[in-house]
Amino acid sequence: MNNFLKKNRFLILRRFTQISILALYFSANAYGLKILMGNLSGSLLFGIIPLSDPFAVMQMFAAGAILAIDVIIGAIIIALCYAIVGGRVFCSWVCPINIITDLANWLRRVLFIDKIDKKVWLKRGVRYWIIGIAFILSALTGIAAFEIVSPISMLHRGIVFGMGMGSVAVFAIFLFDLFVVKNGWCGHVCPLGGFYSVISKFSMIRVKHNQANCTLCMKCKEICPEKHILSLIGKESGCIVSGECTNCGRCIEVCDDDALLFGIRNYINKNS
Repeated sequence: MNNFLKKNRFLILRRFTQISILALYFSANAYGLKILMGNLSGSLLFGIIPLSDPFAVMQMFAAGAILAIDVIIGAIIIALCYAIVGGRVFCSWVCPINIITDLANWLRRVLFIDKIDKKVWLKRGVRYWIIGIAFILSALTGIAAFEIVSPISMLHRGIVFGMGMGSVAVFAIFLFDLFVVKNGWCGHVCPLGGFYSVISKFSMIRVKHNQANCTLCMKCKEICPEKHILSLIGKESGCIVSGECTNCGRCIEVCDDDALLFGIRNYINKNS
């Protein structure tokens, strides 16, 4: 049991965090519990502190909307949190779609789908193109384009307020990740993940690699949803500095050599 907890400690913490956030939103709607009210696009913490999705706010700005000051403040708070401290943790610690895609990728391993020849290829840069398209469409249509079709918002609203047609979009993402492209949605398509990759490029919390402990088992690269960011594995000690790292901690969990751990950016402990 202790070994199981060690190997899944961050996964368990992530699921606890994701479910707790959803429970707080649901409780606010169902029972009037005023801790976290609203949704992932716009919330109130303790009924006082505004929190807004900066990507959604930027789309609204592009659409020509007049934004309330609390919406702007909420977007700044969230953007600074991820940009300075947490990196792209929204994707692995907050987003409910992550639970769906992780399930799909687990099934890929169990069913040996990864061993089948790949027929579909997607570049990870696709998500950045979608960001640009979202802003252009927002400006042309006068609405926040991605928010209308966002499966993240659909799933979150469905869990909090009741599922509707959003379940179709969520199921489509599950099938896409299971049968078409590994880590397809989060790793290649989702513009919100791409947006947080950009703003979190210089965040402080990072995965550190200790080359002296590494035995090149490559389990970290097998499990990582953004394995290209682990380019220093087998080469040198250092921090994973790519903004595309989701800080999910899975690489740390599977490393039997204690060659990976969380730390502060650009700080390497020679004794770790």
